[in-house]
Amino acid sequence: MSIWWSLHLRREAASVPLARRLFLGTMETAGVDPDVSYELSVALTEACANAVEHGGGAVGGLGSEAYRVTAFLDGETCRIEVADAGPGFPGAQAPAARPDAEHGRGLRLIEELSDHVHFGRSGRGGAVVSFGRILKWKDTRSLLLA
Repeated sequence: MSIWWSLHLRREAASVPLARRLFLGTMETAGVDPDVSYELSVALTEACANAVEHGGGAVGGLGSEAYRVTAFLDGETCRIEVADAGPGFPGAQAPAARPDAEHGRGLRLIEELSDHVHFGRSGRGGAVVSFGRILKWKDTRSLLLA
């Protein structure tokens, strides 16, 4: 099964749960294991919250008041990309956060909940967080008995 969707969202706090609910609904409809769906939704929430908080500027075709979420479910994998018009990351890794820091732990959480992560800049400028995971599926026997 292949599913692809993309959202262009305003940089407002209310957009974060919207992206998360759409993602979780897609994963449930596709039959993805709820634990995997939940963990990826937490990573998505962190990436969206980062875009809302830090995604200013007006580059890459996204205005300073918008960000984009794109999700791909293709075969056994899910890949998510969150892009904004912010300054981006200096390299392929997120900046290190101190354990007692008020900010920066969300990027580490994305790394922990994903099989692969890339932090960087888009070709037209702006920050991009791309992450993904190999999927597990619901037990189809339990679906037949329900």
